[in-house]
Amino acid sequence: MGLKAASLGDSLVNTIAVAIAASALTASSIFIVQHFNKRARIKRIKRDISNSIHNSVSHLDEATDIARGVTSRKPLTTDEGLIREQLARNYAFLGEEGVAKIRSSFVIVVGLGGVGSHAAHMLLRSGVEHLRLIDFDQVTLSSLNRHAVATQADVGTPKSTCLKKHFLDIAPHAKIDARMELFNIIAAPELLSGSPDYVLDCIDNLNTKMDLIKYCVDNKIRIISSMGAGAKADPSRIQIADISETFEDPLARATRRGLKLKGVESGVTVVYSTEKPGAVKLLPLEEEKVQEADEYSALPDFRVRILPVLGTLPALFGNCMASYVITELAGWPTNPLAIKLREKTYMRLHRDLVNKEKDGYGASANIPFNVSDVGYIFEEIWRGRSALSGTFDKLQLIRWDVTKPASFQNVVCLTRHEAEKHEKILPHELEKHYSPEFIEFVQSRFAEERKINKWR
Repeated sequence: MGLKAASLGDSLVNTIAVAIAASALTASSIFIVQHFNKRARIKRIKRDISNSIHNSVSHLDEATDIARGVTSRKPLTTDEGLIREQLARNYAFLGEEGVAKIRSSFVIVVGLGGVGSHAAHMLLRSGVEHLRLIDFDQVTLSSLNRHAVATQADVGTPKSTCLKKHFLDIAPHAKIDARMELFNIIAAPELLSGSPDYVLDCIDNLNTKMDLIKYCVDNKIRIISSMGAGAKADPSRIQIADISETFEDPLARATRRGLKLKGVESGVTVVYSTEKPGAVKLLPLEEEKVQEADEYSALPDFRVRILPVLGTLPALFGNCMASYVITELAGWPTNPLAIKLREKTYMRLHRDLVNKEKDGYGASANIPFNVSDVGYIFEEIWRGRSALSGTFDKLQLIRWDVTKPASFQNVVCLTRHEAEKHEKILPHELEKHYSPEFIEFVQSRFAEERKINKWR
């Protein structure tokens, strides 16, 4: 009985030992499998991270290459017939030769914010196939109210590469040279290289703006410059004029004065607004940040506080610039008129003309012009300056042919001194006193008046 019990005990011990061994083996197997699975997962995760990092670096490298002007993305091949269809309305308006000039042109846009992005956008859509886009800054959420093409997905990306990405979706055949760089006078020879047909200045930093304009003037590069679109709201006040003829715009005034010190007084076309800045003020900088203002600007000496901007106005500025450049490239004359809003000047000119007609020629005081007509003749026909000398001071309107009554096509703008001499010249003596070029110029202005008067 004892032996049987011992045998049963040994059998139970063996069974337990086997069970323990089996459990240990099973647990060991599980641990081994889990270990290998864990290692496989870690390896897979590391591989995924590595691929992700590689892709991110590749994207960053691509963005950097694009910013440096190295194109890694090949433009899609586009059929010429499709391009012509896309530009069909431009061909109908500007003709074959005009659009051909636009398509073969090279235009540089410096500053790609609210004004520059819209200008570049419409240059592309109008047929310019070679654009260089220059800006050191990135797209921000606050700039989406005025940017031409940027979306929330573009926030944080360079403005230049953002435009390039969207532009290639619009015109895959275009050559877009995107530069994430800050314009300065040292970099100017490189950034403005390639003999551009036009440069658009859309910079809002005064010193940088003047450097760009001065460089273009000195190097005989055609340029159009945008003045201040901030704190403005009236689209009817936007004008295109020579820098010497601007007024009511603080940025234009500061630019004009600064350029004068650099030896540039005229010859620079600008887009500006005659609207007086309203009650809006610079957005405030918190008191604790004032002492470290440079830390909150994109670059030292660049603006920290910002004027409120109604998004539509920069868009209009940009489209005005693009329209002007397109017509200039195509050879389509527009003759922008500098609106002076000089009611008192028109009233004086009208009064002087009435007195001259009555006292000098014995004519009726009821001349065929009202004050508005005088403003039209003075501004639109004679561009607010002497037809002979081109000066702006002490002007008056006088008969061209002194033997005929004053009319829209027989009144010329001269200085008082020039007018005193002119009133003594009979029609058959004009060629003795004036050059053939000047006489032809006056007749061309009268011919122009005949064409546009019917639209008044």
